[in-house]
Amino acid sequence: MSSPALSAETVTAIALENPVNAALLRILADLDLPDAMLTAGCLFQALWNREAGRPLDWGVKDYDVIYFDEDLSWEAEDRVIQRVRRACGDLADKVEVRNQARVHVWYEAKFGAAYPPLRSVTDGIDRYLVRSTCLGLNVRSGALYSTHGLDDLRDGLLRSNPLNHQPAMFLRKARSYQERWDWLMIVE
Repeated sequence: MSSPALSAETVTAIALENPVNAALLRILADLDLPDAMLTAGCLFQALWNREAGRPLDWGVKDYDVIYFDEDLSWEAEDRVIQRVRRACGDLADKVEVRNQARVHVWYEAKFGAAYPPLRSVTDGIDRYLVRSTCLGLNVRSGALYSTHGLDDLRDGLLRSNPLNHQPAMFLRKARSYQERWDWLMIVE
């Protein structure tokens, strides 16, 4: 028998119980960044932390903010990063901002694997290594985007994302999650 469906509204509500997520959503909404989303660990880790009985922000290394701007220059991205840092005040050191249009420029040098140019902000989310973590919260609308649905997240399943199948990187990341939330199951 499977667990009841996990809704986008439930995921969003739990993620926003983390006061940093809620504050960032308010701050970022005023900055008018193109196609901006709050994404990754700060969202799904809130659910896992609730399951573990921990504070919802426990273990969140950074708060990822992504956007999409066709200006591929580092200078343009750095201007956005600095603007977000100024707006975030005391939260600035916790926020990591990345232009998804530029990821292909630096990804291979950092991770050793080719990465195609992305066409939208959600293309970046679609390529996260672990299927259940492909989530983003739209800064303007508050709508949750999920590439693969929410069943794996609900069931604690860590599967490699076929849209970015990198077995070694996937296993490192999945094992890191499993060390912190021991009920998560790696599915190979």
